[in-house]
Amino acid sequence: MYAAEQEHSAVLAAWVKEPLKLPDQPLFPNASGGRLSAHGVHYLLAKHVAAATTACPSLKHKRVSPHVLRHTTAMDLLQQGVEQSVIALWLGHESIETT
Repeated sequence: MYAAEQEHSAVLAAWVKEPLKLPDQPLFPNASGGRLSAHGVHYLLAKHVAAATTACPSLKHKRVSPHVLRHTTAMDLLQQGVEQSVIALWLGHESIETT
């Protein structure tokens, strides 16, 4: 695991351990504290991809979507030795063949 990935994992782990103010408060809230919608996810991803193009100009010509991130994460897990059945469960696949 790269140092940046370890740092991100540590930050996320600490964030998850923080006590929630309300029992139904979302882990990733929108600007007004509610649940993040699909549109909100697309908006945030586009915003961060646009910012990242300054450091990596080739991103400007690539399609980056939540599904692409999901696929990339699954492939990274597979390459790191995580069992395919575990990845299938994590992705919510009913069958390992679809993974």
